[in-house]
Amino acid sequence: MSKFLALNIAISADGYMAGPNQSLENPLGENGKIVHEWVFPTKAFHEWIGAPEGSEGVDNDYVARGFTNMGATIMGRNMFGPVRGPWLNDDWKGWWGPNPGFKYPVFILTHNPRESIDMGNGTIFHFVTGGVEQACELALAAAKGKDIRVGGGANTLQQFLEASLLDELHTAQVAADLGSGEKLFTHPEIQLAGYRKLEPVLSSTVIHQTYVRK
Repeated sequence: MSKFLALNIAISADGYMAGPNQSLENPLGENGKIVHEWVFPTKAFHEWIGAPEGSEGVDNDYVARGFTNMGATIMGRNMFGPVRGPWLNDDWKGWWGPNPGFKYPVFILTHNPRESIDMGNGTIFHFVTGGVEQACELALAAAKGKDIRVGGGANTLQQFLEASLLDELHTAQVAADLGSGEKLFTHPEIQLAGYRKLEPVLSSTVIHQTYVRK
């Protein structure tokens, strides 16, 4: 049975997933890359982007799980790209180049309709205007029993938490402040009320914290 999993959600010490002012030059917002640097050396990430080698260990184990048994992904529009408002053309096809590593359907939450994009390697970007509930229905059908990964941005995850749609949330907190940007937990006492907090796991770079639905 499919589960909705938000895994490897990187956050700063002061709780931000991304810095302010996302742009083509700063996909993760200003200084936002420092929150995600723990992922880049891992073997699992290298394999996902088609690169050789990479490090193993605790961080790699968590990253690898995020790619295991996934049949669909749901993400917000800001995670797909920096374009805002109506889609002016079909030029933008995501941050991941011509051969995205998903290789399964990806459902992007947006207020502006757009035709699906078939990237030719199993990755098909679908644009969902009916909110998180519609995205969940479509992803469940597409995943065919595999799990569904829920990505960012922060607003997308907040919607899933507030609707108690996530089966599991895993954050990786780095020892650096961003000061501003997109904060994950705006009202944690409400957002996490239906979840049980597991014992944290420390690596040399981050604190891994998992929350499971009660």
